[in-house]
Amino acid sequence: MDYLTHQIIPQYINLDAAHQIDHVEQVIHDALKIAREHNVNLDMVYVIACFHDLGLLVDRKLHHMIGGKMLEDDRMIQSYFDHEEIKIMKEAVEDHRASNEHPPRSIYGKIIAEADRNLDPMTIFKRTIQYGLKHSKDFDKNEQLERAYDHIVEKYGSNGYLKLWLNTEQNSLGLKKIHMLLEDKSHVMHILNQIYDEIEK
Repeated sequence: MDYLTHQIIPQYINLDAAHQIDHVEQVIHDALKIAREHNVNLDMVYVIACFHDLGLLVDRKLHHMIGGKMLEDDRMIQSYFDHEEIKIMKEAVEDHRASNEHPPRSIYGKIIAEADRNLDPMTIFKRTIQYGLKHSKDFDKNEQLERAYDHIVEKYGSNGYLKLWLNTEQNSLGLKKIHMLLEDKSHVMHILNQIYDEIEK
């Protein structure tokens, strides 16, 4: 716990605003909450949650694979867990990505994938704007808002690529709320505009 708290989690401060320490802490909290409903090792769940987005330090497209390798190669982790446990944790990090078409290979992967969703509409909208401001700096305000809206539809819309593997009540309700909001684009654009202005103050 001391190692993860002081050596791993602080690295998230080097990521974009949508993946800061508050994000990994939220994933840890939600993962442990979900995990208590299943017969799993909570220490393993905690480790997976801490490493799940660490690969973003190197590359976004491959962050899930890189993060899994970081966990596997970590000497401190190797001193606390056996080979099979590390393999399961590595695969869970690799499998957590929302765009994965296939279900995670273990319950651990499903728990982290579900915890990483955090489908509160306002949180999703804010993180989408934050990501755009970080990675599309040449876009003007209108382009940022359109990019954010298109991404939300593509990922969270009725035909979006995001999948829920455990269908927790919290995420199921959150996704339904997003679907309802997306029925009125002008309303969503108004919300995104307010979020943009608040961030850019």
